[in-house]
Amino acid sequence: MNILLWLMQILLALHTAAGAVWKFSHSAQHTMPSLAAISNSLWLTMSGIELLCSLCLILPVFYKPLAILIPVAAVCIALEMLMLSAVHLNAVGSSYSPLIYWLVVAAVCAFIAYGRAVIQPL
Repeated sequence: MNILLWLMQILLALHTAAGAVWKFSHSAQHTMPSLAAISNSLWLTMSGIELLCSLCLILPVFYKPLAILIPVAAVCIALEMLMLSAVHLNAVGSSYSPLIYWLVVAAVCAFIAYGRAVIQPL
């Protein structure tokens, strides 16, 4: 289980870091018209938080006392995915495909958080 959790953490960290880099170079409206309600400053703040969460998912490899950061980072990423889902649902005429993607990522984050907090803590 430990190997599975580490693999999922690394993949989530890479996914989140790639999303953060995307957010730095593209606006919310450019990414998806339904996200136009998100201001540019909030969009960039989300990008910074994503980079920090990506680091928090991997840092315990080098320094074990930072293991508490893993479930915290996973929950933060899950909350961001749920927030994007809510904003997307409020847009008129939006499709469900991005919503499914964000909810799957949130579920993966929840599994990692639960796994590191309860099943296989470091």
